[in-house]
Amino acid sequence: MGHMEEVIEYEEPDLNYYIPHHCVFRPESNSTPLRVVYNASALTSSGKSLNCIQFNGGTIQEDLLSIMLRFRKHKFSFVADIKKLYRMILIDPKQRDLLRILFKAEVNDPVKVYKLCTVTYGTTSAPFLAARSVQQLAKDERTFR
Repeated sequence: MGHMEEVIEYEEPDLNYYIPHHCVFRPESNSTPLRVVYNASALTSSGKSLNCIQFNGGTIQEDLLSIMLRFRKHKFSFVADIKKLYRMILIDPKQRDLLRILFKAEVNDPVKVYKLCTVTYGTTSAPFLAARSVQQLAKDERTFR
């Protein structure tokens, strides 16, 4: 799916972060019976986590009351759901060493290092990046063709 890339180089960069993660199995869910949970709040040996050093960007979407009132004042409304939104937003390649994970596909496989390439659930900046990306997309594509 292109959401991560294997790390091939053997030297660790000066600045990196390995995100602890685990899977959650929910057999009753049809859409995501198995999903990954990332913990970017896990502290490193320096006493800081990735979430401690990230800028969250603030809240840029309107409050719920304003959205509901605007929704009711028009005759027609448009509603959409963006499938796998976070997976559609790429992270700058220079920042991906802060989104490293250890993974192996099978029990007997060697552990490999990967860099996550897309916005990741569990990071402080993820909600802002998603909202900002949707706002920019709406601005860029607002004219009908």
